[in-house]
Amino acid sequence: MIPARFYPQTQRRHRAGSVWSTLFLGAIVIAIVALGALLYNIIDESFGWVAIENRIDPVSLQRDGMPLEELDKAQLLEILTEHISAGLLRRLENDQSFETRDRANVYALVLERVVEPAIVQTWSLTDSLTNRAEIEAEVQAKYPQAKLEFHAWINLAFLQLPQSSKPEIAGVRTAILGSLWTIIITIIVAFPIGVGAAIYLEEYASDTLVNRIIQTNINNLAGVPSILYGMLGLTVFVRVFEPLTSGAWLGAVDPTTANGRTVLSAGLTLALLVLPLLIINAQEAIRAVPGSLREASYGLGATRWQTIWHHVLPNALPGILTGTILAVSRAIGETAPLVVVGASAFVALDPSGPFSKFTTLPIQIYQWTTRPQDQYRNLAAAAILVLLVLLLSLNAAAVLLRNRYSRKL
Repeated sequence: MIPARFYPQTQRRHRAGSVWSTLFLGAIVIAIVALGALLYNIIDESFGWVAIENRIDPVSLQRDGMPLEELDKAQLLEILTEHISAGLLRRLENDQSFETRDRANVYALVLERVVEPAIVQTWSLTDSLTNRAEIEAEVQAKYPQAKLEFHAWINLAFLQLPQSSKPEIAGVRTAILGSLWTIIITIIVAFPIGVGAAIYLEEYASDTLVNRIIQTNINNLAGVPSILYGMLGLTVFVRVFEPLTSGAWLGAVDPTTANGRTVLSAGLTLALLVLPLLIINAQEAIRAVPGSLREASYGLGATRWQTIWHHVLPNALPGILTGTILAVSRAIGETAPLVVVGASAFVALDPSGPFSKFTTLPIQIYQWTTRPQDQYRNLAAAAILVLLVLLLSLNAAAVLLRNRYSRKL
């Protein structure tokens, strides 16, 4: 039984605990509301009614009763040849031969050069669901030749079409491939170097002044603004190592026209960006492995490397993969360092290798948000959804891999 003289103190502690509990709960509610408002705004701009005017009705371009979107590459090339000038056809051939273009690329050209759709008015999802009658009356009065249809800005065509100067036929295929290329290079470079550095600092390095300075600098580099890494990448990878990052040393491009602003430079720059974060998380995971496990391994006659490889790393791997997830999540959303390194705001051709010019989804989103037309705001919202799905997919794959190793332990 609690003595009576302790009641006031106990009540004060309970009141203080209740206040802090309420504040923490309020913080969670505010975070959920803010996240919900963000997602609502993105989804609201990604769907809705649009009024479209076509220069040529796609129905008139059917072949053997098949709609335009189901025609093969040869039929699309035939339509393109019939409806555009010979000079424009030669220019398109010079940009990229039609033999190397895939069906999606030719279909985009038919839409852009032949059908020429123009979205004259857009409405958000909320307006589309609540004011349909008013929207139909407005279209009939202002755009009698336009066709009103409910449009999902994020669709299969949006994922398959390359970037275009016309929002009606613009897609994110080029940006998705650019993001995947840069992230793959980032992981290939940063993961082994980061884990190796963490192993050395935790298992081999002694407590010396030099090693303490190295550790302090790694901790400080984790908080350096990303734009500084972009400047470092511009100096080192784009300029100093231009023959390598452009592919000139390997004969991939003409040395006289070589340019270091490639996917490889972007991937290496992002690798530098996430390396301190990856090293710190890997160190924490290795440090969390019980020392008794190492002592038992040494007691059985194992060497230090055998102990690290067979006992420390397997037990630390789930934590290391967690740090990798955080590093990749940061890298895939970066824009500033890639702009400095030389990511293009407009690229119509897909990156075909590490020496290709590139753009990424965050840069594509930024470029669309700077445009004054309402349609680009809808495209940016759809691209944000694509970026979120891509990020969640990569994280889910890493989480499944981490859980798989956790179950084996």
